[in-house]
Amino acid sequence: MKNIGVAIVALFALSCFSLFVGVKEISISDWWQTPQNIDLFFISRIPRTLAVVLTGASLAVSGAVMQMLARNSFVEPSSVGTAQSAALGILLVTLLYPGSPLIVKMIVASITSMIGMAVFLAMISRLPVTSPLLVPLVGLIFSGIVEALTIFIAFQTEMLQFQGTWMSGEFSGILRGRYELLWLCGVLAILTYVVADQFTIIGMGKDASINLGLNYKQVVIVGLFILALSTSLVVVTVGMIPFVGLVVPNIARRLMGDNLRASLPWVAVLGALLVLACDLIGRLVHFPYEIPVGTVLGVIGSFVFLYLLYARPAHAR
Repeated sequence: MKNIGVAIVALFALSCFSLFVGVKEISISDWWQTPQNIDLFFISRIPRTLAVVLTGASLAVSGAVMQMLARNSFVEPSSVGTAQSAALGILLVTLLYPGSPLIVKMIVASITSMIGMAVFLAMISRLPVTSPLLVPLVGLIFSGIVEALTIFIAFQTEMLQFQGTWMSGEFSGILRGRYELLWLCGVLAILTYVVADQFTIIGMGKDASINLGLNYKQVVIVGLFILALSTSLVVVTVGMIPFVGLVVPNIARRLMGDNLRASLPWVAVLGALLVLACDLIGRLVHFPYEIPVGTVLGVIGSFVFLYLLYARPAHAR
């Protein structure tokens, strides 16, 4: 937990800065002096900043759980078909029940993402343990198949433009009343911390987990539930955002080792920091226009991941 206070202070500072970045210029000294400024803060700026922080922390925690379940540090929900399955579920429920409320879309997306995750885990269970690089390769192929199926259905039903909103993550449409489901992600992150020791044991493998007295199937089901619900909540609210669940857990693992309970606070804070920083870059690099945070993360995340691949790992503490 050492030095995490610095990361929390940095997150708080970036969050405060985020409140004053936008097309309408508002200074720190006069934001509260007019009703319009106050409304802008509480309807748009504060909800957006909270949504970014909750999304970043949730995606990073989901990535850490995914890597424990798959026993591979090169996977995350958006690279193994979980997020793509959630998008497929949203598309199907929109086609079959166009007027369905957001909560129904979230439930259906959770079910389809859980099915997608279960299929992926079933496929990698047949892979040889001596070839860990096959796991992310299978995940990329599977996610590509699910995404291609989603695009095909969207094309056939003239829903391509609608489907594109779920495939590219961005926060420009976040307002009060349109992000509150993300608070459930915070609850799921707390649940993950409660059972973090069991996920750490799961990372040792099925045989070792059972020998240590762990109910392997029950913990896997809990992990699938957390992953599916977190992923569907993010996809329904802001769309798919890549690389957060991949690079952040690896960075935290280098800092704190493989103990998930020790590294999970780092994972959540660093995930929120990364997404918030990329969101600010997207808003400022072509101001007053905005680049989707998913695009910014696609560029930055790939460089960070390449660095993690080639940099010499620190010794676990």
